[in-house]
Amino acid sequence: MGVSLDLFPCVVFLLLLICYSSETDVPTVDVKEAKRLAESGYTYLDVRTVEEYKKGHVNAEKIFNIPYMFNTPEGRVKNPDFLKEVSAVFKKEDRLVVGCQSGVRSLSAATDLLAADFKDVSNVGGGYLAWVQNGFSLKTEEDLKAEL
Repeated sequence: MGVSLDLFPCVVFLLLLICYSSETDVPTVDVKEAKRLAESGYTYLDVRTVEEYKKGHVNAEKIFNIPYMFNTPEGRVKNPDFLKEVSAVFKKEDRLVVGCQSGVRSLSAATDLLAADFKDVSNVGGGYLAWVQNGFSLKTEEDLKAEL
């Protein structure tokens, strides 16, 4: 029984992701700790696409959506201005907890932020999906419209 060649790119990607993330010192917290951090003054930086964010996001007092990647007809591409956009909103000393849909994009985003000398950055393991699975409070675009 051989391994399908269709799976080869996925296996290579996962191995690179493991190697890449093991070389970095990105603190990863579970969603319970992420919720606690957000409640204690950290800013929740949601790096999902604008479309994902509008469908629903964590209910945190301080939350910003700055996409790490964009959807294009060719697939997802990295936001070339991500660090510039984050730097326009946050100082290097700000306390950030970075989340995405499942924890993969946020790990890459947190890695980039730490490499750019942001000091207090944590990745949310499991991301928005884990937040939902734990039954934590959410907001949607409709909630925001109702508040106006």
